[in-house]
Amino acid sequence: MKKNILIIYYSQTGQLEDIVKNMAQPFEAKKEEYDVTYYNIQLKEDFPFPWPSDVFFNTFPESYLQIPKEIFPPSDEILNKKYDLILFGYQVWYLTPSIPIISFLKSGFAEKILKDTDVVTISGTRNMWMLSQEKLKVYLKDLGAKLVGNIALVDRHDNYTSVLTILRWLTTGQKERSGILPAAGISDEEISGSVKYGKIIEKHFSSGNLSGIQPDLINNGAVEIRPFLVRVEKVGNKIFTIWSNLIIKKKEKRPLLIKFFKVYLMAAIWIISPVVLVLHLLTTPIFWSKRQKQKTYLQGINLK
Repeated sequence: MKKNILIIYYSQTGQLEDIVKNMAQPFEAKKEEYDVTYYNIQLKEDFPFPWPSDVFFNTFPESYLQIPKEIFPPSDEILNKKYDLILFGYQVWYLTPSIPIISFLKSGFAEKILKDTDVVTISGTRNMWMLSQEKLKVYLKDLGAKLVGNIALVDRHDNYTSVLTILRWLTTGQKERSGILPAAGISDEEISGSVKYGKIIEKHFSSGNLSGIQPDLINNGAVEIRPFLVRVEKVGNKIFTIWSNLIIKKKEKRPLLIKFFKVYLMAAIWIISPVVLVLHLLTTPIFWSKRQKQKTYLQGINLK
């Protein structure tokens, strides 16, 4: 009997769709063994792409506070089928799984699909995904899913270059290299090469050794932890908590507060972040052991 594989994802630009479909290739290549289904999450009121700048920043409070929107229901075929493995592709918006992903997880459909099912999470991000994955782990646990693997593909350029290229891509639709700026997003080579992770997953799945998926993925470069960015994420979460709650509560002042937040965010990236980097480097000898333990934990799939 064929094994049922479900690929769940939401992709505005098509980048994440390319990634998950590449990872699904080893299953697609064995049609006699696997029945592969794709579920592209769709919002009833979707977000624009490219993003107008005001819309992009105005999405912040609902995104960070994980306030869902209404989605179109999955097909009856998906809802009525029991899956043996789910590849779950997601993006990170404002240090949190994107609104479409949160909307699915908070819908009545998620538990029916995910409960008692092995899941491999796949993120495609600029670079800061670690604490967002921690939030996703909680959702999966609460929904009764069994997380067996995680893959995090990122933009490999330095933090400041990637800020410029991602903003250019999101607000103009231009991903290609221009002037001194490289192409935005995850490299084409890494996207096409992600099929290797699909082969690792299929190998362990077919052998029944699901506990070996994550160590094998880590050994093949599927998860890179940058301690400095973990620190930035921790600081960012504290700041975002304050800003998001303020904007939500002060409805009448929202447009003005969003403008202030935009200015603050740019200042944080270009002024505060370098300060955090310097402090991180200075304290590296003191916190070396702690950071290594943190790195090992974040590479894994367990939840504290």
